[in-house]
Amino acid sequence: MKVSKLLLLVVLMAMLLAACKPAAPVVTEEPVKPTEVVKTEEPEKPVETEAPQEPAKEPVELRFTYYADGIEAEVMRPLLDKFTAENPTITVVLDVVPYQTIDEQLPVQVETGQGPDLARITNFAAYKGKYLDLRTLVSDPDYYQANFPSPILSALDFGGFPDTLTVTGPYINVTLFEQAGVAIPGEGTTWQEWTALATEVAQATSTQYAIGIDRTGHRVAGPAMSMGATLINADGKFTVDTPGFREFVTLLKSWQDGGLMPSELWLVGDSKNNCIDWIKTGEMVMCMTGSWQINGMANDVGDAFDWMVVPNPTGAGGSTGVAGGSAVVAFAGTKHPEETAKLMEFLYAEENYSAFSAGTLALPAHKGVAESGVAFKTENPSVLSALSAYTAEVPKLQDQAVGLNVHPFAFAYYRNSANRIAQYLSGELTLDEMLINLQSDIDKAIAEAGG
Repeated sequence: MKVSKLLLLVVLMAMLLAACKPAAPVVTEEPVKPTEVVKTEEPEKPVETEAPQEPAKEPVELRFTYYADGIEAEVMRPLLDKFTAENPTITVVLDVVPYQTIDEQLPVQVETGQGPDLARITNFAAYKGKYLDLRTLVSDPDYYQANFPSPILSALDFGGFPDTLTVTGPYINVTLFEQAGVAIPGEGTTWQEWTALATEVAQATSTQYAIGIDRTGHRVAGPAMSMGATLINADGKFTVDTPGFREFVTLLKSWQDGGLMPSELWLVGDSKNNCIDWIKTGEMVMCMTGSWQINGMANDVGDAFDWMVVPNPTGAGGSTGVAGGSAVVAFAGTKHPEETAKLMEFLYAEENYSAFSAGTLALPAHKGVAESGVAFKTENPSVLSALSAYTAEVPKLQDQAVGLNVHPFAFAYYRNSANRIAQYLSGELTLDEMLINLQSDIDKAIAEAGG
């Protein structure tokens, strides 16, 4: 009994001790710490700004001094309007003036810094050192140099381009030949033979004048060269006293003395006198002038009579006219060189150059245009025939006939020859006296020009 009570006591003590122990801690997962959100600053969006604008260009006005033999100015004006439409900040004032202004006043204006930005000229040497070198300003200088004759570009100091090619040669009234029953000869006919034929036609048709030639040394040069004259010798100097020159001016005097040519054509002293005025009215059978008269013949003659251009007569020097033409040039004195060069490049671009040639009925001096062909704006068979005839003259041109117009001292011959020849025709000077005086005039003019 005692053992049972003792065992019971032990069990009770154990139970008490167990009840008195602290409770074991309840193990739980550590609370998840909240993730710290690191705030990053968003990159600032660039402030949108407008692209930098080029400053508005100030309006520019270019002055273009221009002479015209026919409708050149009328054809040029729409081209300039087209340029302005493509370049609205550039306007071009086309100042159309008489050729005398170009010849006498323009060189003085350019020399004194009062010249225009660009001009149409024929006396290339008058502006030596005054041209704007386009090679440094145009977008494609290779195109510019490849499409024009290098002697002409050199004569212009690369400051312009020939806008036309001209060739001297004779026109005849075909209707008068037909009425007279005289056959029209072809290549190889001499000046003496043509003189006889024209005289025969004039007499048979009661036409007042048989034959004539423009009052200028330029027109005289071709026939003289054909007869063997060497106007420009191997040293590049002018020599007028040669057999060919003597022969032609002697023939010219026979025209004057025989009444075959109007006396006022050479003896009045007007440098603009030309025989085309007489042939247009049907008062002359044959007129020695040049390709620039084609358009005037077409417009003024109409269907009054048939006409044509015949080959340059042949002589000891062959058959040659004289090459020439005008040029559009830019001057170094311009205040707007970039705009001026831009206009020049526009004008000699093939499309625009071709349009000018087509509208003016001028032979192109632009290689690309010539190779592509020009759609001349005419349905007149006489005009198309004349253009073909003058084109056929180009391969026959003598070297001196090409070099004459761009010779640096061509002006010395041009300005003095007509007046001296006129003195011979009037009887004021003998042939020898005329040649001596003309040579002296040329030499003096060249010396005064520093040549």
